[in-house]
Amino acid sequence: MRGNDDEKLDALFGAYRAACGNPDASANFMPNLWARIESRQSFTFSFRRMANAFATAAVALSLLLGIYMAVPNLTNQTVANQSYVEALAEASTPDPQAFVDPVTLELADRTTR
Repeated sequence: MRGNDDEKLDALFGAYRAACGNPDASANFMPNLWARIESRQSFTFSFRRMANAFATAAVALSLLLGIYMAVPNLTNQTVANQSYVEALAEASTPDPQAFVDPVTLELADRTTR
C-alpha cells in the first residue's frame, strides 16, 4: 500500500466493501424501520410523554393565572384603592341591641282578622 493518502483510503474502502457487501435498501425499508421503532416503545415512554404534556399544561395555566392576577380588576377600582382603615370607616357598625336581643317577636292582633 504505497502512494498518497487518498489512494490508501480508497483501497481501504474497497477492502471494506468486499468484506461486508453492498446492502441495498428495499422499497419497504423506512416503513419496516418505523414499525421496529414503534414496537420497541414501551408504556413508560408513552407515560413520560403524557407527563411532559401535563407539566407543560400546568406551566401554561400557571402563567395565565399569574397574568390574570397581575392585571388589576377594573370593576372594583374603588375597593382596590381603599386602605383597610378607610374600608373600616365606611363600614356600617351593627346595632348593639341586635347582639343583646337577637330575636324579636312581633305579635299581631288576632282580633282584626
